[in-house]
Amino acid sequence: MKSLVVLVAVIAGLLGVPAAASASPELSLPSPGGPFPIGMRTLHLTDQRRADPWVPEKRRELMVTVWYPAAPVGHAPLYMTRAESAAAIAGRNLDLPPDTLSKVRVHSRENAPSLPGRRPLVLLSPGAGNNRITLTAVAERLAARGFVVAGIDHAYEAWETEFPDGLRQCVPCGLPGQPWPGAITNRAADTSFVLDTLLNGRRWSIDPAKIGMAGHSAGGSATAASMVADRRIKAGVNVDGPFYGTVSLDRPLLLLASPIGETNFGKSWDETWPRLTGPKERYLLENSGHSSVSDAAILVDQLGLRSSLPADLVRNQYGSIDSRVALDFFRDRLTGFFKQWSAR
Repeated sequence: MKSLVVLVAVIAGLLGVPAAASASPELSLPSPGGPFPIGMRTLHLTDQRRADPWVPEKRRELMVTVWYPAAPVGHAPLYMTRAESAAAIAGRNLDLPPDTLSKVRVHSRENAPSLPGRRPLVLLSPGAGNNRITLTAVAERLAARGFVVAGIDHAYEAWETEFPDGLRQCVPCGLPGQPWPGAITNRAADTSFVLDTLLNGRRWSIDPAKIGMAGHSAGGSATAASMVADRRIKAGVNVDGPFYGTVSLDRPLLLLASPIGETNFGKSWDETWPRLTGPKERYLLENSGHSSVSDAAILVDQLGLRSSLPADLVRNQYGSIDSRVALDFFRDRLTGFFKQWSAR
């Protein structure tokens, strides 16, 4: 099986080649399309029980963004921090202002008070090398439809993620061999820790019987591994991620695939499918790319980069499908799946 690094991180795909631009265009994510205004809060968490697998002298730290139904007050947050944006742009030699990626318009309000009500929770895990913000459009759609959504940034597994003490970059992305099976096991431990933290907190009224998870690429792999490790997760969506090891599940699982995912990971999907004994569905979105579920294709098009990117990268990461059509498909399928499951 090819490494997940072969399917390059969304930020690397977004910023993979130099592009000339004298001024950055206005960038925005599509409307979430739900009845609830959205709040957003960023958490910095430390699991004192675990050493970080990539930097063992440190305790395991995570950055987590929580989106939730909220009162419509407060300011819009930055999409990406200015330091993350500057590092991403400088690292790829783009002729764009360094704060370009911090200015993407989102539909959340930072630290807005949450609305009352007991709500289902969806955990999100991003792809290899990807910051949690790359699933913002998916998260905002779910939050606008009544879910609390927690996007997890797994430390040292994204190209540019800012922690309180500075930027941290992806360690396994540059390692030889197959570092990702071990990373996926560790992501499952991250997920349980985040779940413990959210359920023990009082800021959001989460229904502990209605917890789901979704992930893109390595995050899809982590979704399956987390469901195996933690039975509190009642349903999951794997978007274009391989199954590592022996995965056996008796709970609902939706597998959403792109053509490049079928090529690279279809064998693991076929081998695992008989061991998924709960409700299950596998769907291939024709002409989509590996990163069509993320915000990347929308931003690539708004930046005018598609024609200057290598053709094979565009085909593999974004496909030939209209980026908004693809993103709406994934957002609708994820939201419908979790709505159906949480209504039980």
